[in-house]
Order: sequence, then C-alpha cells, then structure tokens
Amino acid sequence: MLVKKVFGGVKSSLLEGIDLEFTKKGNYYIVEIKSGPNWGNSSQIKKMKDNFKKAEEILRAKDKDLKILAVNGCCYGIENQPNKDGYQKICGQEFWQLISDSDTLYTDIIESLGHQAKEKNEYFLKAYAKVVNQFTLKLASFFCDDGEINWQKIVAFNSKKKPKTVKTSKARIKRENTKNDNACSQYRICGKLGRVVRIIYQLVRR
Repeated sequence: MLVKKVFGGVKSSLLEGIDLEFTKKGNYYIVEIKSGPNWGNSSQIKKMKDNFKKAEEILRAKDKDLKILAVNGCCYGIENQPNKDGYQKICGQEFWQLISDSDTLYTDIIESLGHQAKEKNEYFLKAYAKVVNQFTLKLASFFCDDGEINWQKIVAFNSKKKPKTVKTSKARIKRENTKNDNACSQYRICGKLGRVVRIIYQLVRR
C-alpha cells in the first residue's frame, strides 16, 4: 500500500468505518475513502461523522494529546470548501497528494490502470456476449410467441400474485413433485431469468 511506504500508514481494522490511518507532519489522519464527492445522502454523511467521532474518542483514550484530523477522501473530483463540520473533505489531486506527497500521482495511476483494463477488456466482451446470448435464448423460449415478445407473459411473470397454498400431506406433496419434475425445472430456470428480465428488456428495446 502506497501510504504505508510513504507514511507508515495502515488499513484500519479496529476503528469502525475508517479505511486508513497514518501520521504526517505531526498530525494523525483517520480517513474514510469514497469514489467521488457526491457519494452519499444526509444519513450516510451523519454515519460517517459518527464514525469519526467514535474513532477520535478511542484514539484519545490512548493518547489525549494526539492531534487527530478526520478526512473524507475522494478519489476524484474537486472540493472548493474542504472544511466541514468535524472533518475535512479532500478530493482528486489533493487527496492523492495527501496520501503520497506526489503532485502527479492522480494522473500517473491512470496509465497502469488503463493497461490492466485493456488486458481484461477482450475477456470481458466475450463473457458479456456469452451471457447476453444465453439470456436471449431463455427469453425467446419462455416469453416469445413465434419470435415476438409476449409482454403480457413478462408482466405476469413479474407481477402476477401467487396462488394460495393448500396444506397437504407429505406423501401427496412428494407425488405431486415427482409428477411435475419438468414443470419445476422450468420454474427454476424462470426464477433465474426473472432477475435479468429487466436487463433483457433494455437490450431488446434498443
């Protein structure tokens, strides 16, 4: 980990919600890392502030003179008003500089990430095409009539209320299950298909 090499930082395991701890220029930083600046609603931000408060209490119980700085670090973006209520919000270049002391790290990492993405891209496209083909075949099998999508079947599958169940003996249930093996198999397939019907809907409507 970069910050470990530069500042002896560690990934926090004892402080709830805190992703990173490190010391820099006499300050002890506790950091929650998010992808970008617009990451959460008011309740999520309140939870983060509570995490900072609890972490500070735990740390000051060990060292009352510790100068703690709580930081919401964002991997990209710009924050023109970093001073928040009880913490600092640091984004983009300034965040990467904080944890590395490098002015250019925020762009340097793009080259290596892009190289890895290119290596995986061909594999991803093949896997994606395979999944789309499988789902399309299942869609055609269960929800198409003569090659045309039967939207009533799709709506019914997603929204039709289930029939009320009637208590029966175990022996009768076993007989009915044996008799309807093929139907059960189809329903199991439909169950999996139901989770991706929305995705297929978007694909076929393009």
